[in-house]
Amino acid sequence: MLPPIVVDLNDIKQKLSLQFRPIQRSFQFWVRAVDIYTGYKVFQLRVNFVKDAQKQEAMWERQHELAADKIFSMCSDLGGFFLKIAQIIGKPDLAPAAWVKRLVTLCDQAPPTSYHTVKLVLENELGMSIHDVFDRFDVEPLGSASIAQVHKARLKGDKSDVVVKVQHPGVQDLMMTDIRNLHMQKTDIKFDLYSVTKEMETQIGYEFDFMREASAMEKIRTFLYKINRRAPVLVPRVIRDMVTRKVLVMEYIDGIPIMNLGDEIAKRGVDPHGKVAAAAKQKILQSLTLAYGQMILKSGFFHADPHPGNILICKGSEVALLDYGQVKDLPEQLRLGYANLVLAIADCDPARASESYRELGIDTLSQCENEQQEMLKLAQTMFDTKLPPGVKMLQPFSEESSIKKIAVQAFPEELFSILRTVHLLRGLSVGLGINYSCAEQWRPIAEEALSQAGRFKGNNVKQRGIIRGIVNTLFWRD
Repeated sequence: MLPPIVVDLNDIKQKLSLQFRPIQRSFQFWVRAVDIYTGYKVFQLRVNFVKDAQKQEAMWERQHELAADKIFSMCSDLGGFFLKIAQIIGKPDLAPAAWVKRLVTLCDQAPPTSYHTVKLVLENELGMSIHDVFDRFDVEPLGSASIAQVHKARLKGDKSDVVVKVQHPGVQDLMMTDIRNLHMQKTDIKFDLYSVTKEMETQIGYEFDFMREASAMEKIRTFLYKINRRAPVLVPRVIRDMVTRKVLVMEYIDGIPIMNLGDEIAKRGVDPHGKVAAAAKQKILQSLTLAYGQMILKSGFFHADPHPGNILICKGSEVALLDYGQVKDLPEQLRLGYANLVLAIADCDPARASESYRELGIDTLSQCENEQQEMLKLAQTMFDTKLPPGVKMLQPFSEESSIKKIAVQAFPEELFSILRTVHLLRGLSVGLGINYSCAEQWRPIAEEALSQAGRFKGNNVKQRGIIRGIVNTLFWRD
């Protein structure tokens, strides 16, 4: 006789739950997204009956606040990749102010993992009791993001504080499932979204390996500190013998999140809209822009996640750049091709923009008049921080936008990290109230990169290099 078959109902329930979890999450997302969309469509009908412009504006503000609460709840409840979505859409150049105000808190205030679980992860990864490693370990995290949270601590026998980054358990499977679900979604946007989501899957997949992040942080820190008399941004020092795939210990840098800059300026009795505040904000943007120009165009290896939660402002308006989970190493051809596109944008050169598209492997289809001019506009929209005169928020999918007139049929996956980086810098510039062109700031760096590769024939490269050297010496002098 065969032995009786023992069925563990709890085991079956757990397996069924894991099997259908992606479907449940996708269903929850779409139900809530449709609710937000429908709310706006109904509101549009209702607001048309109100003739007073001020009343209309107040009604729109209230509608944006209601939608922001719903988006916040959706991203917070679902967690995982949807916290990344909140970071992407919650930008001042793309979203209403009410959305930005609500969603920006999800950059570093995502639901935290309990201290008990953090302690188990730490001890499992380090192979020692937490009390044997640290003299002090703050129970409350400094911040919690989509993949990990950070705690302030002090190592045994040390006099300086450190930051301990600990990965949320189970978040990798959850987030990667969400991203793969995006591959199956269809939209009417005339853009190669498959390549974009594929690159997101690759890049976010890297974020779960903290050993890779530690190496990237050290590489970028060495590069920026080597080529500058004074590095434009501060990069934390890694505590090398305290790194595993799920735990990363690094130097603590004291500063305030850039999203709190306005409040901090006001606390010090400085007019947030005055000249002193404007000069500080200008210096912050100059620092970030110089660092990114050097990383992307001179090295090709760059930090690819400059959202507000990863930027601290220290004494003297110094900038610290945190979180090196998302970095990109551009192939030489793409680095130089992008340098060429930077010059096209900075010089408003439609022919050069078209040439750069071909070199970069961006395949477009257009049936509109003034095709080259529209391609230049598309390049400016995608790869520059400057907004057109009088425009406070981009409308990339309006009927008049270049992305509607020119279909992007193929977009190299490697370029998505540059695209995202530029858009995050644009969001920061709009949030700080400064409209500037990163392409214009990067022009001399792009010229130098092309010149070193024997591809730039301009006569003024040397002159601009000398001028830039003088400016940098004055700006970054001790």
